[in-house]
Amino acid sequence: MEKQKKETLEQILLSCNYEKTALIAIMQKVQHEYSYLPRQALEYIAKKLDISPAKIYSVATFYENFSLEPKGKYVIRVCDGTACHVRKSIPILNALRENLALSEDKKTTDDMLFTVETVSCLGACGLAPVISINDEVNAAMTPEKVRTYLEEIKTEAKKEAKIRE
Repeated sequence: MEKQKKETLEQILLSCNYEKTALIAIMQKVQHEYSYLPRQALEYIAKKLDISPAKIYSVATFYENFSLEPKGKYVIRVCDGTACHVRKSIPILNALRENLALSEDKKTTDDMLFTVETVSCLGACGLAPVISINDEVNAAMTPEKVRTYLEEIKTEAKKEAKIRE
């Protein structure tokens, strides 16, 4: 594991006083840092906390909010709860997948810019249908609005890439 990643993990562990009882909080911080739970990071945590890797993986796979797969820079969650479903969340999901060449099995674009997921509820039923983009809720969505958001994000990403060059 690279030095910088170890230092980051050490800071996270230190912030939780290397407490085994803080495992979930540690994992949340790791996921916040990397957008998912890298295998090497979980193994490092297991060793440092003297917990079996199996225990850590059981926690990681039990909680739906944890991801063992890398996610894109923009994580788009489509609510498919009752209110959103009735108000046509599926056409929104289909528009996202079509525009980004994704599917139910392939959730992240090859360029790691977008990840599209469905969730049971985003807690904004009165604003249905809703999506969240990096945890920012967007209300009264339509397939057309989704396409517009995607174009805006892609344009901004291109500008950022040119600045870095």
